Amino acid sequence: MSTNLDVSLVVELRAAGVSHAYAASDPEYRSALLGFNRDITHTPELVVVPQSASDVTATVTLANRHGLPVQVLGKGHGAQAAVTAGIAVATDGLAFVEVDPAARTARVGAGATWTDVLDAAAPHGLAALCGSAPHVGVVGYLLGGGIGPVARTFGFAADHVRCINVVTADGGLVRADAEFNQDLFWALRGGKGGFGVVVEVEIDLFPLSTLYGGALYYAAEDAAAVLRTFAEWSHNLPDEMTTSVAMLRLPPLPELPEPLRGRFVCAVRIGYVGAADDAEALMAPLREVARPLIDAVGMMPYQEIGRIHADPVDPMPVMEGGILLHSFTAAAADALLEVAGPNADVPLAAVEVRLLGGALARTPEPDNAVGGRGAAYSLHVVGAPVPDLLHTVIPEVIDTLFTTMGGWRSLSTQINFFGRANRPVPGTPVTSWAPHVAARLRDVRRKHDPAGRFPYPLHGEAI
Repeated sequence: MSTNLDVSLVVELRAAGVSHAYAASDPEYRSALLGFNRDITHTPELVVVPQSASDVTATVTLANRHGLPVQVLGKGHGAQAAVTAGIAVATDGLAFVEVDPAARTARVGAGATWTDVLDAAAPHGLAALCGSAPHVGVVGYLLGGGIGPVARTFGFAADHVRCINVVTADGGLVRADAEFNQDLFWALRGGKGGFGVVVEVEIDLFPLSTLYGGALYYAAEDAAAVLRTFAEWSHNLPDEMTTSVAMLRLPPLPELPEPLRGRFVCAVRIGYVGAADDAEALMAPLREVARPLIDAVGMMPYQEIGRIHADPVDPMPVMEGGILLHSFTAAAADALLEVAGPNADVPLAAVEVRLLGGALARTPEPDNAVGGRGAAYSLHVVGAPVPDLLHTVIPEVIDTLFTTMGGWRSLSTQINFFGRANRPVPGTPVTSWAPHVAARLRDVRRKHDPAGRFPYPLHGEAI
């Protein structure tokens, strides 16, 4: 229920020209706060859906006047906790994409999704470095680094950001790039949140209209052989090949292909930038290990890159977590199969091992705050979307899985894959950034937000 103060704040914002500002008593309030993860319910005093950068500056100015925290609700999967106080800024109204074909760049508003960018770039034969789920927002993905289906070829998406326009704690709109506000530019590319409200980014595009990609789906009885083969096969791949293997417990939904419906399957995902013949030669060991239920790998329009992982697009309750691995061997595959394979009775929707390295391991110019460059693989786990289990059984199962993988586990995480199921290892601090990077991020936050107007937990620093 809104208080008189909440309503008066909305009136004040609307008088300042911010038309889409809502208190809890407004019918638009609840829908404006909905995100992908329906297990999280936000209850701030106000929610603002800015339609322009000036709406954001007016909102931050009001927050300063009344001493209110401001937190951003983006378009992605990565909500960590409910916003329960102050002002939530939902970026939906800042959705635009402008492509410059000659410069091979795109200007993207904070409310745009990667699908919006792909659709705008494709007619020019250009590609954007989106993630495995193009329906998510551009900005949150970039702020955390961004590992997509061709990441080993091109690196983190954050490595290819030209500039960022952000409203800082004093209510001013500033440009951060390689020349202006360099410290903020460094921090925003990989430091994730808490520096301000990003309203626009400019990113590089690449002359790529097609790629060789898709997924091979294997039956449960072949999972062990596939994982062991993947462990050996993935060690010496060229940078042109980005790949992952996932054990999936799929629901019996009619929109799924019949061979996959309601089954445990093992999927090998492929994204190859190069000639199809070269990719086929590289993939020979995978095709020889077993006959797949579905072979959906081949040349495809880059615009359809979301088909590689085929991530769910409909909102759902989510509990997830992720760690990094310094290696993935046949022994690691066996350990993972023991706790999450087809013979394990666990409420997990997806367990994915993703090959890193390649361009992901190389530092860009100018440098940025992206963490996890040194890892060889990532391990990401998503619980089944069963509300009764999300806060009880599922976190325990994921914790057990991570503990089982302790012999191959790095002491770092990658912030975009750090989830609510991540838990501390007793006596072992787990960080999303190296100590000197975390310290520098703190310094940049103190400089640009000395009053803590944009609260953000530095995930992993003291978990």
